[in-house]
Amino acid sequence: MRVDVSAREPTPGDQPANEWKLEQGLEPALLGLRNQSGVPIQTIVDNAPATDPKDYDAPEFKEEWDPNVVFAEERPGWKGYIEWEDYPEKKEKAAARFKRFKFPPPPEFQLGALPDTNPVLEGKRWKLWHKAIGGPLTNVPEESWERVLEEKHPNMLHLLQFPYNGEPPKRLLCEQPVTPNELHFVRNHGGIPDIDPEAFDLRIDGLVNNPKKLTLKDLQNESIFPRVSKLVTIQCSGTRRLEQIAEYAGEGDEMINAPWAEGAIGTAEWTGVTLKSVIKHCGGLKDGGKHVELYGAETYFKGGECMNYVVSVPWSKVKVHEVMLAWEMNGKPLPKIHGFPLRAVVMGYIGARSVKWLYRIKGIERPSRAPVQSREYLYFQHQVGKYNQIPTCEFANPFELNLKYANREPPLVGIQIQEMPVSSAIMTPWNKEIVVHNGEIEVTGWAYSGGGRWPERVELSTTGGYSWYPVPTSALSRKHKFTWRTFTAKVPCDHEGWTELIVRCWDNSLNTQPMEVRHSWNWGLHVTSSCHRVKIYSVNRSRPATAKRLKEFEERGENLVPITRPTEFRTMMDPEYIETYDAMEPRDVDD
Repeated sequence: MRVDVSAREPTPGDQPANEWKLEQGLEPALLGLRNQSGVPIQTIVDNAPATDPKDYDAPEFKEEWDPNVVFAEERPGWKGYIEWEDYPEKKEKAAARFKRFKFPPPPEFQLGALPDTNPVLEGKRWKLWHKAIGGPLTNVPEESWERVLEEKHPNMLHLLQFPYNGEPPKRLLCEQPVTPNELHFVRNHGGIPDIDPEAFDLRIDGLVNNPKKLTLKDLQNESIFPRVSKLVTIQCSGTRRLEQIAEYAGEGDEMINAPWAEGAIGTAEWTGVTLKSVIKHCGGLKDGGKHVELYGAETYFKGGECMNYVVSVPWSKVKVHEVMLAWEMNGKPLPKIHGFPLRAVVMGYIGARSVKWLYRIKGIERPSRAPVQSREYLYFQHQVGKYNQIPTCEFANPFELNLKYANREPPLVGIQIQEMPVSSAIMTPWNKEIVVHNGEIEVTGWAYSGGGRWPERVELSTTGGYSWYPVPTSALSRKHKFTWRTFTAKVPCDHEGWTELIVRCWDNSLNTQPMEVRHSWNWGLHVTSSCHRVKIYSVNRSRPATAKRLKEFEERGENLVPITRPTEFRTMMDPEYIETYDAMEPRDVDD
């Protein structure tokens, strides 16, 4: 039952069975709206059932055209790829078809409980959108999941089944400074195309002087393009999103904002060519070419429309050889789930710019207007939510914004996320673990900074940030310009009971991390750059009294966990109690 707090009258017999939980915010997904504005606010939920997929082909939903023909694959050897960007009329027909069906709303996994399943979330709407379009997209969700099971480690944490979002468990993420292919996180935005490398070509057009189409063999011809191998860390802007969700809920689309933990980051050695050398081979950019648009072959959905995955990077990034076109990952052919046969690797930038299944590169004047670039991956100010966000793409330039809002305050706009800020995370111990130690706690983790900066110093605290201990240089993995540094180090911890381990990183520009999650919270739940905090229960065995008591637990076969369960034996016998009591001053005084 959803309670509208403002409408309820506290009449006898009107008390919901869960009112105590509602009052205490323990079931926030069921809370209503307390309207103190005096203006009606829409709170009625549309309970009409979603269209059953078996009805997609029912006579009343039949189009005058055949979706299997209109949306058919047009390139032999390119399975699961539909070209949308060249065919506005095809996009229009897809949008019109979508309007004929009702799809279920996204699941509530922030104000409600996260499912304890693996996959955590299903992505049901995304599956149904593919089914509704039909044709070659019909079976893409199932085929993509088969690819996940084939190429990824069996212990991967599947945050979203489709489009696939997955990260490795903490215990495996930092075992090596270079992430094995099967453990590298995956953040897909659509299905996984299956492209024959012999049938592949890359289209370079737009504001380039000599547009070309290059095959994979052309790109791999070292007499034309110098081959490059580079260690690069790729990080999703959603890394550690769970911390923002735990603090305050935000945008709740299961695909856009999957509940990432600390594993949405990975480091690999990528092999390919630089985009600068490819653009140079095409005669360079024309005058006015300031950005490069990158196209991915997957089908992407936004606001009831179909499109290919399109983003852009500035030419200033490309011309310093910080964008690669890669066909190898850690010395092996690029896995299909990671973009085979060709993907972009944009060094130091948000992972969303490293386009997979790359098939087109286009020189353009301004940043891409495609939704992924202009309407998503935006960093909003604290006070922006679903009721007042206006993306930057509404205005072509600042002059248009100033003209429209000449006599009133301009709207709050989002900043496009490009370079990743400095960040770090603790992999072990785990949050709320009991740690029995001898005065030092061993901590493992990673630290990273984007934009060509690198972790220069990593610090740990067991005192809530009042004192910090540097991780020895010898405990950090090697320093590289575009990679993380992993670490294993011990930090002193004399005290016992509940405490908090904190990690922070300083990069080579002396940037460091905000102390609290709230300082970087934003409606899109992007870029959790605050210091990572892990609450643990400290049991310091180097203290004689603690060591004595632990031995007694062992001798009696008494379990120390859960720490909240009272002991089943008396912790102090009568003689010991009397002796201790007699040695103390009285509990109360008379004068």
